[in-house]
Amino acid sequence: MRLLLARHGETPWNAEGRYQGREDIPLSPTGEAQARALGERLRDFRVDRAVASPLSRARRTAELALGEARAPLLSLDEGFLEIAHGSWEGLLAGEIRERDPERARAWREAPQEVLMPGGESLRQVLDRAWPALQRAGEGLGNDDTLLVVAHDAVNRVLLCRILGLPLSNLWRFRQAPTTLNLLEGEDIARLEVVRLNDCAHHTPLFGEAVHRAL
Repeated sequence: MRLLLARHGETPWNAEGRYQGREDIPLSPTGEAQARALGERLRDFRVDRAVASPLSRARRTAELALGEARAPLLSLDEGFLEIAHGSWEGLLAGEIRERDPERARAWREAPQEVLMPGGESLRQVLDRAWPALQRAGEGLGNDDTLLVVAHDAVNRVLLCRILGLPLSNLWRFRQAPTTLNLLEGEDIARLEVVRLNDCAHHTPLFGEAVHRAL
């Protein structure tokens, strides 16, 4: 099977560097354009099933990536919701460093040890996102393609598991807005990464396909 694992497009809070978490922030005009570019890239690519986080930024990205004709393929799964940042949500990264400096430092240096204030840990995210990925791939054959549109932390923990990396290595790769990760394997448990953080549909090689907060 093939897995297309995408992140949602840019939102106004992404552009400002605000932590979103479970806040339902819609795509910005830039994010809509990114998602349409992803749709153009996937226009002639077979997709057999599509699943997204129910947050509007991921759902809308999936809708635009699929296009009108393939929209009925889309279903939603709360297992793909972004990490709950708790009281960090809505704050700029700089504000978090001022208000919660020790946890902010740990989030960068030892993210696997952090429990968000009133929110989740990375392990809790993985414990719900991995079963969601298994549900999404259930029954798909070797030649079938699954599109999943989720969030930064969700994609990172899933990729860490697939690559056999500890969650402490969460920051060793990027997940830019509307990025595309391509994986292949006999089933979800045996996936191999073919492409990682591919943003060629909207950003030149070595372009600034980055974001300012997770």
